[in-house]
Amino acid sequence: MQDLQHLKLDISEQGVATLRIANNTSLNILDSDTIVEFTRTLRALTRNRDVRVLVLRGSGDKAFIGGANIKELAKLVPETAVAFITRLHDLCEVVRDFPVPTIARLSGWCMGGGMELAAACDIRIADEHANFAMPEVRIGIPSVIHANILPRLIGEGNTRWMLLTGGSINAEKARAWGFLHEVVPNDALDGAIAHTVSEILECGPAAVRAQKALLRAWEDPAIERGLKHSIAVFAEVYDGPEPDAYMARFLERKKKA
Repeated sequence: MQDLQHLKLDISEQGVATLRIANNTSLNILDSDTIVEFTRTLRALTRNRDVRVLVLRGSGDKAFIGGANIKELAKLVPETAVAFITRLHDLCEVVRDFPVPTIARLSGWCMGGGMELAAACDIRIADEHANFAMPEVRIGIPSVIHANILPRLIGEGNTRWMLLTGGSINAEKARAWGFLHEVVPNDALDGAIAHTVSEILECGPAAVRAQKALLRAWEDPAIERGLKHSIAVFAEVYDGPEPDAYMARFLERKKKA
């Protein structure tokens, strides 16, 4: 595997692969370079038969992933928008297709593409200070690609509220809505992850791989249609003025803050 510039990878003797975003941004923001390296690394891991569990996490406790790089999004035009969102789609898909159980370790903010990546995981465990949002409409673009998994997880009504208002929810509400499997105190998060990992390791490796493949096969084919359609919709929005206007406003507020 090539040297990693934006990630840190550890594989234990038991076959637990822990992939951590380490791209020197406080909120573990996703830019194209990070997304490409992330996808390439995960694809390489899928070929490692010794891997039995994958844990995805951020660096620090401010965020799992704070979303996409808005400075990069602000420079997109329809053609480059297709390329960017396709890269993010491919990252989430390699997580959905990963042959062994995937666990999202969630601390701090989990927003936009970060929430979509977490949704693509099999299991989501958070600390009590985690917060979740799909704020894309607040910067002039729609939530697309793996946002279409959310209705299966949190219900149609809750998904509509999140995507149409761009509002945020805390960890307890995310658990009540069905997004999270467990919420624990901050100092108990790693222990909770380790406990779930140990339960998976007690199971037959071949049986778990077979079960994971079946779970994927049982998913609604409408998800695939929605994924493809949303890429085109994302690009179409960049034909209008709103991405420029709303992202400029966001970046100006951030600069003043």
